[in-house]
Amino acid sequence: MKTIPLLCLLTGFLFLQSSPSPGQTFSLESVKSYPFPNELTSSAKGSRIAWAFNEQGKRNVYVAEGPDFAPRKLTNYTNDDGQEITSLSISADGNWVVYVRGGDHGSNWDDELPVNVTSSPVPPKVQVWSVPFAGGEPKAIAEGDMPVISPRSDRIAFIKGGQVWISPTDGSSAAKAMFNARGTNSSIEWSPDGAKLAFVCDRKDHAFVGVFTNETTPINWIAPSFGHDESPRWSPDGKRLVFVRTPGTGGAPDSLLTRRHRPWSIWTADVASGTASPIWTAPKTLAGSEPSTHGGFNLHWAANERIVFLSYQDGWPHLYSIASSGGIPLLLTPGSFMAEHITLSHDRKWLLFSGNTGPDKLDIDRRHAVRVPVDKAQMEVLVPGTGLEWTPVVTGDGATVAMISATAQRPPLPTVMAFTKGTPKVLGQNLVPANFPANQLVTPKQVIFKAPDGMTVHGQLFEPAGGPSKKPALIYVHGGPPRQMLLGWNYSDYYANSYALNQYLASQGFVVLSINYRLGIGYGFDFHQPANGGATGASEYQDVRAGAVWLSEQPQVDASKIGIYGGSYGGYLTALALARDSKLFAAGVDIHGVHDWSQQRNGISQTDRYEKIPDADKAAKVVWESSPVSSISTWTSPVLIIHGDEDRNVRFNQSTDLVRRLDKQGVPMETLVIVDDTHHWMKHSNAIKMSAATADYFKRQFMKPKQ
Repeated sequence: MKTIPLLCLLTGFLFLQSSPSPGQTFSLESVKSYPFPNELTSSAKGSRIAWAFNEQGKRNVYVAEGPDFAPRKLTNYTNDDGQEITSLSISADGNWVVYVRGGDHGSNWDDELPVNVTSSPVPPKVQVWSVPFAGGEPKAIAEGDMPVISPRSDRIAFIKGGQVWISPTDGSSAAKAMFNARGTNSSIEWSPDGAKLAFVCDRKDHAFVGVFTNETTPINWIAPSFGHDESPRWSPDGKRLVFVRTPGTGGAPDSLLTRRHRPWSIWTADVASGTASPIWTAPKTLAGSEPSTHGGFNLHWAANERIVFLSYQDGWPHLYSIASSGGIPLLLTPGSFMAEHITLSHDRKWLLFSGNTGPDKLDIDRRHAVRVPVDKAQMEVLVPGTGLEWTPVVTGDGATVAMISATAQRPPLPTVMAFTKGTPKVLGQNLVPANFPANQLVTPKQVIFKAPDGMTVHGQLFEPAGGPSKKPALIYVHGGPPRQMLLGWNYSDYYANSYALNQYLASQGFVVLSINYRLGIGYGFDFHQPANGGATGASEYQDVRAGAVWLSEQPQVDASKIGIYGGSYGGYLTALALARDSKLFAAGVDIHGVHDWSQQRNGISQTDRYEKIPDADKAAKVVWESSPVSSISTWTSPVLIIHGDEDRNVRFNQSTDLVRRLDKQGVPMETLVIVDDTHHWMKHSNAIKMSAATADYFKRQFMKPKQ
C-alpha cells in the first residue's frame, strides 16, 4: 500500500499543470476558481435579493436590489476555513439579512455540529448572524441553527439544542429560550401576523404539531395522534394550518427486502380549537408513497384557498393543487419531467421551480426555471434554450424573477429577469476570475444506452480534441444516489466540483463518461425507485457496467485503459466495479465510498423479541452480496482510496476496513486521508487536493509522461 504524502501530491499537481496534452489545456486551479452561488432568497416586500457566494473557500453573503440589481458584498470572511453559510433570509421589510455560519448541513448526522477543517485548537461555532441589508458589521445572535425571521421583522426564532429560542433581529439583547417542549423541536413557522409560532415536536415514535402564543398560554397541540405530523403551514388569515400526517413507528416486524407503500395524508386544522380533518390521502401505491425528492412534500397554503403539494403518484414528481376543503387534486405540471427547488411567490399566487423540461429533447438532462399559477395548469418555461437555470424566486414586489443560471461553459451565477419575461441579466460576471478557462471547456454530449435488463440510461460524454486516435477513458459515477448530472454546470457545489474535474480530465486527454444510473432522479419513479437497488441487490451496477461496455466499443477509446471514479455512492459503485470487473476497469479512484452495507446500515440484526423479522437471514445475505467487500477475491485492479476523517455521511471506517482487506489481498493501492474535513470538502484547498490526486493517479496509470 502506498500513502500519498503532501510533497508527492504537490509535485503531481505541478506536473498536471505543466504537462500539456493534445487539444486545449488549462490548470486544475483555474477551472476550480469559479465562485459558486447558493441560498438565493428574496424579501417579502420590495425588490431585494440575497445569496451566498463561495469564492475559493471564502464564503460570503451578497445582496442586490432592483432595478439595477448590482451585486454588493455584505460580509467579509476572508479565509478558506470551511464555514458554510445556510438558512439565508431577508426580513419582510428588507432591512435585515439573517444567516447561519458553520456546520455541515448536507450531512446524514451531526449537521449542526461545528466543522474544524483548519484543525484549530479553538474550534469554530455554529451561529445565527444578522447584518443590515444596507451594510454594517454582522452580529452574532447566538449559537443555534435554522433561524426564521418574524413577519414583523423584529424577532428571530431559531433552534438550539432541540428547543426554540428567540432574539431581537438586531441583536440588541441576548437570545433566550422561547419555550420548552419535551422532544426535539423543528420546522418553525410564524403566523402571518407574527403573533404565533407553529412548530413540530418530534417524540421519536410520534410527532406533534404545536402552536406557541406566549409565555402564559399553554402550547396548543393540534389534533395529537399516534402518527408523525410534519410540515405545518399557515393559512393567509392565520386561523388555520395545513400539515402532513404519516404513521407512527412500530408494528410487527416486516420484510426488509419487500418494497411497500409509505402512506401519507394532508390535514387542515382550526388553530383555535385544535381540531383537524384530512382533505386528501395519497394513493396506496409505491409511486403514491411519501415523495423523496428535494423539499419532500413541498406543502404550501396558497392563494384562492388552494393547498399545493408535490407527489410522485403518476410516476413523476409533480405539483398538485387542491381546495382547502378537499376534493380532487389538480395536476399543475403534467409531463414526463420532475419539479424541484420549489418556492411559493410572496403573494401566494405562483409556484416557481426547476424542471428538466422544455422544447428541446435534451432538456431532460438540463434544468430550466418554470412557473405555474397555484390554481391553473398553465405552466411556462421561463428561459428555454441550451443553458441551465435553477432555484427561481420572485421578488416581493412581484416584478422580478431571480434565479441561478449557467451554461456548459459559464459557471453558475445569479440571474434576474422581468416577471413578464424578457432577457435575463446575469449578475456578478466580473467576479469570475480572469484565468477561468470558459472558452476551453467542452460541451458534454448526451449519451443514451441500454442496461442488460432493458433500462434506458443517460450519460454525458466529455471528449477531448485532437490527440491519439485511441484515448484512455474514465467512467464517472455520481453520489447520492438521488442526483442527476447535467449537460452543463450542476446546481450542487459538490457536483459542480465533479463537473470541473471532468472538464479538466477531458482537457488532459481522457474521454469521460458521466453516468446517470438508476436510483438517480430526473427519469421518473421506476428509475428513481427500482427493484433490488442498493443494499438490496445493487441492480444499478448493471447500468455502470453497461456504460463501460458502451465506452469500450467507441472507436476513439482504448478499451484496455478504462478507469472509474466517484465519490460517496459513486465511491461504492467504483469499488463494486473494481471488485466484480477488474478485467473491464483497469484502475479506479474510490472517494469516501460505502464498502460494507452491513456496517453502514442499521435494522437488519435480530433482537431478543419473540417476533422475528421474517426475511432477516436472506436480507443479511443480500446486503453482504451487494457490498464490494463480498467480492474482494476477484479485485485485482489498482485503486486510490480517498477519505476525509470527519465524514458525516459515510463512516470513515468504511475505508479503513477496505484498506485492511485489500492489503491482505495484495491489491495495488494508494491512499489519501484528508484530516478534519467532511464528506463535502468544506475547505477549498482540500477539494483541490482531492481532485489533483484523482487526476494525477489516472495520468500515472494510463499515460506516459512526456520526456
